[in-house]
Amino acid sequence: MFGRVKPLDAILATAERKSLKRTLGWFQLTLFGIGCVIGTGIFVLTSVGAQKAGPGLMLAFAIAGLVCIVAALCYAEIAAMIPVAGSAYTYSYATIGEFFAWTVGWALIMEYAIAASAVSVGWSGYFTGTILGELGIQLPAWLSAGPLALGGAEGGFINLPALLIALAVTGLLIVGTSESAKFNAILVAVKVIALTAFVALTLTSVEFETDNFNPFLPAGVFGGFGTGLGAVGAAATMFFAYVGFDAVSTAAEETKNPQRNVPIGLVGSLLFCTVFYILVAAGAIGTLGGQPIMGAGGVPLEAGSPELARQCAMPEYADVLVCSNEPLAHVLRVLGFSWIGNAIGVAAILALPSVILILIFGQTRIFFVMSRDGLLPEVLSRVHPRFQTPHVVTAITGCVVAVAAAFFPVGQLADISNAGTLYAFTMVAVSVMMLRRMDPARQRHFRVPALWLIAPLTIAGCAFLFLNLPAAAMLFLPAWTVLGLFVYFFYSRKRSHLAQGIVEVHAEALAEIEPDIPGIADRGRP
Repeated sequence: MFGRVKPLDAILATAERKSLKRTLGWFQLTLFGIGCVIGTGIFVLTSVGAQKAGPGLMLAFAIAGLVCIVAALCYAEIAAMIPVAGSAYTYSYATIGEFFAWTVGWALIMEYAIAASAVSVGWSGYFTGTILGELGIQLPAWLSAGPLALGGAEGGFINLPALLIALAVTGLLIVGTSESAKFNAILVAVKVIALTAFVALTLTSVEFETDNFNPFLPAGVFGGFGTGLGAVGAAATMFFAYVGFDAVSTAAEETKNPQRNVPIGLVGSLLFCTVFYILVAAGAIGTLGGQPIMGAGGVPLEAGSPELARQCAMPEYADVLVCSNEPLAHVLRVLGFSWIGNAIGVAAILALPSVILILIFGQTRIFFVMSRDGLLPEVLSRVHPRFQTPHVVTAITGCVVAVAAAFFPVGQLADISNAGTLYAFTMVAVSVMMLRRMDPARQRHFRVPALWLIAPLTIAGCAFLFLNLPAAAMLFLPAWTVLGLFVYFFYSRKRSHLAQGIVEVHAEALAEIEPDIPGIADRGRP
């Protein structure tokens, strides 16, 4: 079961036909990473993180950033070696084997879909607060939040804006859409300018008070196993704010001097975002205060819980940071910078749909690759005759994303998504170590320095953050994995193309020798 490994040469067969021109330097890679990382986490989850850790949110950003830096180095080496679709699923297939590759792909399917739902909920908060709020339109509670976000007693029924934006983006993906590089560059500039303005205004405001940082760790460094509280618990949630950095590693094949420029681009973009995030958190907490709302026993109420929603509905909590669905815009409005707050809200409204699109796109491509490998029904890799997109799996994914966005709060969705991401990053670190041992002579455009230290640190860091997620998020991943194992053993294992000896290679390679597939008997020459 664990010996069925897809030959790396077969995976690279198509990719090796084409050579990419190396044009990118460290500066372009760093800017690319910054544009990929800055998004939902900082625009939306600041209030969620403050409720978990209070001013310790700044420490949470630092912890999550450090884990991402060591994971990014592992990702860079293997992505440069295997520049094909499938991400960690493909890497695992080429090293650890089909069984573990299935678990990684199954986790990635969940990760991308839930992350897209979280971004949709975050977009909804800015849309209802900035656009509808400025127009004097107040959506009733039953249309602006799901029952699991507010609790049935609070009147929440469905998050209609989140549902609609998810379906709209799904429609675009089915019809076929491509993002212009220039348009993306404009969105990156808008995001960075908006956050820079936020930092400048808050840190220099007369309202900035150092007393707002006391106590710095109201829930402690460790809030307790399964609670998701404290600085480490908040770090497990704020990890979501860094997801996207792996896109830098996928550009390794187009990078000049990748041994030098890839680590600079990866580490540089993550360090920039980490410092930026800490400054944003400092500005928000220093001006408005970021102490969590406490429940019984002096323990912060769970983010997204009905009790927190009830407390936030009280007049005395109207202006506090932890109760806002659009925290950054809310801070500036309270400080009297309404038009700049609205501008930040508009920046989030413009930028976040592109993040939803990328996440749904990524999820459907994981589905597509697994279907193409025979592990999922072939219908999922069916391409629309007119639009030339995988319309079946895109429609299924979009509906799941929309339903989750309609009924769950952003914090819970981010935690569940992080569980899948942390597992995938762990398996990437394992794959890098195994590939170094299995195939040490293969060309590597980038090598992780001190792999004996970096890879174990990645595994330990991911496990550390996973164990500090809320219990519900920790349990969701194994429950989802058990469901996936039923699918694998009762459907996928016997239908796998690899099990049937079907491996895609170049015709010229076949003329020489059929690749040896560990665990599968040779079929003889075709």
